[in-house]
Amino acid sequence: MSKITAADVNKLRKQTGAGMMDCKKALTESEGDFEKAIEILRKKGQKVAANRSDRESAEGVALAHTNSDATVGYTLSINCETDFVAKNADFIALSKSFIETAESKNVKTEAELLDTEVSGMKAADKITEQTGVIGEKIELKNFGRLEAPAVGSYIHNGSKIAVIVGLSKRVNNFEDVAKKIAMQVAAMNPLALDENGISDDVKERELALAKEMLAQEGKPADMIEKIAPGKLKKFFKENTLLNQAYINDNKSTVSAFLKSIDSELTVTEFIRISLV
Repeated sequence: MSKITAADVNKLRKQTGAGMMDCKKALTESEGDFEKAIEILRKKGQKVAANRSDRESAEGVALAHTNSDATVGYTLSINCETDFVAKNADFIALSKSFIETAESKNVKTEAELLDTEVSGMKAADKITEQTGVIGEKIELKNFGRLEAPAVGSYIHNGSKIAVIVGLSKRVNNFEDVAKKIAMQVAAMNPLALDENGISDDVKERELALAKEMLAQEGKPADMIEKIAPGKLKKFFKENTLLNQAYINDNKSTVSAFLKSIDSELTVTEFIRISLV
């Protein structure tokens, strides 16, 4: 059997992130074969994943990232079980490697990303491997992608909320404008871009709720029919991005803020992910 040196153990540890003892055991079992040792560690991860499949992975790192010319943006989260792991520098670096790979390979979907190589192996296998290394349930979630003439991003609350925003045109200082809108999305959590993005089911529910509340206040039926649409309009103002009061100037709406920069400027799309 090949002699397992400290240098061999350290090399495998750097390659996989596994603990020193786990690396030594894997190399010993594989008789010094690094590929076999990596497979052994991966199988250990599969066993841990199976044992922890019913655990909740509500902690983690939420990320947003744009490509070099700011025309494509990505979101994703790598979820784990505990805040202790989520704050670990190696776990944060691992999470960043996934979103950087998505950008560099121009990945379109979560399924495609899981099938793409990250740090020498398929992303899906890397997650399995790290489940064994860390000893917690690890999952890739919240993958999102958008394209626009200008895209900005923002990460908030210790990487618990991440946002990407697309703008309709490339204006001066578009990076700053997009970031401000992304901060708005992070803070105010709009349901849609405008009222057209609100489903008919939600509109009907909110209208019915408004009528019910007015009835409880003792308003007569004819007055309820007149007042309820105004309540629905208020719902749109509070819950659609372009109609919301702009957080940096609540006398203005987000739409008005954008128009003050360029009369044709608007938001084409946004994606917000949250671990809180």
